[in-house]
Amino acid sequence: MEQNRKTMPSEGLSSSHGCQQTKVMKSKELSEDLRKKVVEKHRDGQSYVAIASSLNVPKSTVASLVQKWKRHGTTMNLRRTGRPSKITAKGKMKLLREARANPSVTLEDLKKSLQGAGTNVHKSTISRTLHKEGLYGRVAKKKPYLKKQHLKARLQYATTHLKDTPAMWESVIWSDETKIELFGLNTKKYVWRKANTADDPAHTIPTMKHGSGSIMLWGCFSSSGPGELVRVQGIMNSAKYIDILEKNLFKSAKSLNLGRKFTFQQDNDPKHTARVTQEWLRKKKVKVLHWPSQSPDLNPIGNMGRDLKIAVHQRSPSNLTQLEQYCKEEWAKLSKDHCAKLVAGYPKRLEAVIAAKGAATKQHIKPGNVE
Repeated sequence: MEQNRKTMPSEGLSSSHGCQQTKVMKSKELSEDLRKKVVEKHRDGQSYVAIASSLNVPKSTVASLVQKWKRHGTTMNLRRTGRPSKITAKGKMKLLREARANPSVTLEDLKKSLQGAGTNVHKSTISRTLHKEGLYGRVAKKKPYLKKQHLKARLQYATTHLKDTPAMWESVIWSDETKIELFGLNTKKYVWRKANTADDPAHTIPTMKHGSGSIMLWGCFSSSGPGELVRVQGIMNSAKYIDILEKNLFKSAKSLNLGRKFTFQQDNDPKHTARVTQEWLRKKKVKVLHWPSQSPDLNPIGNMGRDLKIAVHQRSPSNLTQLEQYCKEEWAKLSKDHCAKLVAGYPKRLEAVIAAKGAATKQHIKPGNVE
């Protein structure tokens, strides 16, 4: 009896261990090869009982595999839906309406809005819901403020000039002023570094207060290539602007093989539209392109200015004199082919304005192809 009693706990433990093994066996998934055999035997006309017996698989498992194969064409595990979202379909529509009606709405505001409707969720849940619908938080671009009269003027300009021939645009001299700071290029720089070494001089970008100075440049170009680029000394006014045109406009037209048969483009800056400037242009018989206000996206010289800044700051000028020198050198290097493509693609800008009903478009539209 004692011997039997001593062995009983051992037998009990063995039985318990056997149950654990059985549970493991039951929870273990069938191999892909075994699943295929189940389907093959079913297609051969064997019953669930026969398949289960021959493959030593529970009948319920055989039935489940066959039904899955019939319904989905596979016996592999399907993607699980996961826990149901706390945000209902109605709540999702509410979020989308509010985000589209007011793109500047914050996650905190959306969270409070849902709370008012009886749904309390974390802001990250709201963010994921919007992401699934293709809405992501991004930094808003700065664009010129456009009033109704601006929209109307831009749309009229685009529709009128969309009919112009390529030859007309090839005769235009595009111009603008741009400021270039010594340490002012707003670009990101990525470095490889270890943790806690972010402040190492090799891992930082040196900056200077107020950009350590800047220079103002006036430049022009046509489809034939870049024209003159000059530094504006001091504050630009009408008299200084006229002096720049006197010394550089016709010189540029000559170097670009346009002679006196060109159309001059300038924006509506007060010094450009001043009475003395207009009188000088009339006296010199310069044909001026009528320009809609608040339209930097319609001036392809913006692309040239961006390319210039990138090229110059890659050379890391150390002072304003060097900055001016690098600007003039890099401006002269700008490709004639690139200039021609910018002008050839100008109708794209007009089409973009028309599509936007006069609203602002991408300021740096990719150049078109030269035919």
